[in-house]
Order: sequence, then C-alpha cells, then structure tokens
Amino acid sequence: MTVTDGGRAATRLAPRRPGFGIGLAWALVSAASFGFSGTLASGLITAGWTPALAVTLRITIGALALLLPTVRALRGRWTLLRANAGVIGLYGLLAVALPQTCFFFAVQRLPVGPALLIEYVSPLVVLGWWWLRHRQTPTRLMVAGSVVAMTGLLLVLGITTPEPLDLVGVLWAASGTIGAAAFFLLSARPDTGLPPIVLAGDGLVTGGALLGVLGLAGVLPLAAGAATVGYGGAAVPAWGALLALGLVAGALAYSAGIAASRRLGSRLASFVGLSEVVLAFGYAWLLLGQVPRWTQVLGALLILAGVTLIKLGEPGPRPPCADGGGIVGGRP
Repeated sequence: MTVTDGGRAATRLAPRRPGFGIGLAWALVSAASFGFSGTLASGLITAGWTPALAVTLRITIGALALLLPTVRALRGRWTLLRANAGVIGLYGLLAVALPQTCFFFAVQRLPVGPALLIEYVSPLVVLGWWWLRHRQTPTRLMVAGSVVAMTGLLLVLGITTPEPLDLVGVLWAASGTIGAAAFFLLSARPDTGLPPIVLAGDGLVTGGALLGVLGLAGVLPLAAGAATVGYGGAAVPAWGALLALGLVAGALAYSAGIAASRRLGSRLASFVGLSEVVLAFGYAWLLLGQVPRWTQVLGALLILAGVTLIKLGEPGPRPPCADGGGIVGGRP
C-alpha cells in the first residue's frame, strides 16, 4: 500500500485495521463468487437464455435472498433508507445494474476472461475522473501503470492477431467500466451509516426493479432457453445455474465485497479483488473449455501489473471521502 511523506510516494505496509483477517477472508470470498458469474452466465446464454433475462434473474434472486437479513440489519431504522436514498439509487444503477448487464451482453460475444479484463482497466477511467474533479495530477507510477495496462489490453483484444475480439462485445465490456469503478467507491463510503448487508440488499432490489421495468417495457429482451445447461461436460438444470448465479455470484458476492471494503478500505480490498481475474479464467477453462491464447495470458499479466502500479502510485492526500476515493479494479 502507498503512503506519502512530504508529498513523495513511498511504498510500505500500512498498519493493519481492526478486523483485517476477517476483511481479507471476505475479500477472497467476494472475488471467488464474482469470478463465477461469467462462466454461469455464458453457459446459460449458450443454452438460449438472453443476457437480459439472466442478469435480471441473478439480481432478483440475490435481492430476495438478502431481503430478510436486510430488514433485520436495519432494526427499524427506516430513516437510514430515506437519508441514503441517493447512495442506494446510485449503487443499484451504477454498481449493480450497469456493470452486470454490460458484462452479460459482453460474454454473449466474448470469452469470459477477456470480457472481465476489459472491465479491469476501469482504474484508467477513475484516474481521469480524479484528475478532472479534484485536479490531482497522476504520479509517474500511475502513468507508467496506465501504459502497461493499455499495452496488456491491446494484447487481450487481439489487435496483433488475425482474429481480434468481436467489436460489439468489446464495447459492451468497456461500457461496464463505469459500474466496475463505482462498486468499490460506493461500497467503501464510511459516512452512510448503512450496514453492508443493507446497502447490498437495497442495491440489488433497486437494480433488479430497474431491469425488470426495462424488460417489461420491451427495452431489454427477456427470453428463457433450454431447461439444462452444459458445464464441464455435465448437464445442469437451468434453475440450478440461475440459483447459483443469484445466491453465490449475487447475494454472497456483493455482501462479502461490501464487508471487505468496510474493513480493508477500497484500495486494499480492490488489490485482493484482482484474484477474481485468475479465478474467472480458471472457471471458464474448466467448465466451458475456454482456453486463452498465450498473447491473452501475457496481456492479462500486463493489465494486472498495470493496475497494481496505478494503485501503488496513488497519492496519499485524498479527497474528503477518505476510503471511498481510491482507484479501483473491475467488478461485474
């Protein structure tokens, strides 16, 4: 982690926060759960389920699973919902509905790993936002990280190969970078007073309701596919895949991610979240047979190295929203 001394960035280990071990465990659980979403969604889409229906059911099932825990965590403090209606609305739109929908439409056309990696260049987007809003000039380490990450992205996209990735799929994945950045920024905000489970539950309710309205209005195509889905050569009931998508890659993933960000801060939590990329590649390899090209593996390593340099190069003095202001990684 990066700290400063007289304006000069220096890299060293920061003092551990209370609950560091628990926060680290939650971060790993969140990464493993989120990494599973692309493989589950890709299998359903291949079986004829539309991305819009898959993502709507994922969010809706996750919201239902968190409904009772959310009510219990509030303990009758309904004023918290009114006071934080804006944060909850933004979380549901930017951190839930937007990145998940874009990611599911992306894996309809792209392998899971590259689709996720495109979203993982979101630190570059946040870097520009920081510069425009807070007039904070990027450090040399951050600029170097940006160059390394962009080089890796070119390799992942297949610019140097005869068969580059599908352009429409790339645009879908790129559109999710805003939501990927918003996840950590909003999750780590210390000033809301909302228990993590409440923000996750209400965010999923908001996101699911928005997608449901768009689906009923005909903006998003909602169509079911086959009753079974193939994963790793085995036929799995579609309802089982949907439950895993909603409960594991939805309710558990978001709750664990928020709990981790509250204990570790957005910077450290997003560092641990980089393991999601490795896990996502592994899931897709084992269950979908999506073997990455060596150039994509090299590109993935460069993107992760670039994101790491960007995080290490963050200047110490940050905007008033302390832990909510770090450069973050992706989160579909």
